[in-house]
Amino acid sequence: MSDTYVLVHGAWHTGAEMEPVAQHLRVRGHTVHCPTLAGNRPGDDRSTMGLSEAAQSLVDFLVQKDLREVRLMGHSYGGMVISKAADVVPERIARLVYWNAFVPLNGECLNDMVPAHYKAMFDQIAAANRNAVMLPYPIWREAFINDADAGLAQRAFDQLNLQPYRTFTEPVALQSELAAKPMGKSYLLCTEDTAMPHNMPWHPRLSERLGLYRLVACPGSHELCFTDPALLACKIEEAGRD
Repeated sequence: MSDTYVLVHGAWHTGAEMEPVAQHLRVRGHTVHCPTLAGNRPGDDRSTMGLSEAAQSLVDFLVQKDLREVRLMGHSYGGMVISKAADVVPERIARLVYWNAFVPLNGECLNDMVPAHYKAMFDQIAAANRNAVMLPYPIWREAFINDADAGLAQRAFDQLNLQPYRTFTEPVALQSELAAKPMGKSYLLCTEDTAMPHNMPWHPRLSERLGLYRLVACPGSHELCFTDPALLACKIEEAGRD
């Protein structure tokens, strides 16, 4: 059966980094879109843009393309964005898929869900960089893409772009908690992901906030889109299907 997927990238990424995954889903017969969120586009003012602008850009994308019955996948920070989109246009969404993604409660920001040492590091980087942040390469290499060799890790890192820090500090406003929303929900867990410390795990700490949900797991790091896009596409389909 052909479904419509919208793949929402995480922090420091654009839709282009999701295209290899999208191509595998398209070969499997699905329609797939990979938008780039406001704040991560060339020329965006990273000193002022926040979560509101990013989420509105996704809502606008869904509306302008008149997409319906969408399987809406969010990666990492993208979980914040799809959560808000589900609040604004729930009638367009068949299922939410969170891939090692943040699942906020009403009034939470992304920084509320990360360890204190990450927040302190980002505060320092943003203060020196007009309120924009970038991951230091050693953290990217060991915690985000630990299943890649050195060459792939560097090539992937070179594709990243500065992230507006307000996307991490701005709270999300939800009319109802995600557990109460009517669409289907799935959590896709890459089991070798160490981007978050294991005393603050992606699952079940965040996944259980979805209420009734489907759990799909596979081996891989936080950046499986670079290291095994074919496997990721297979698991997104498993998470997104009816």
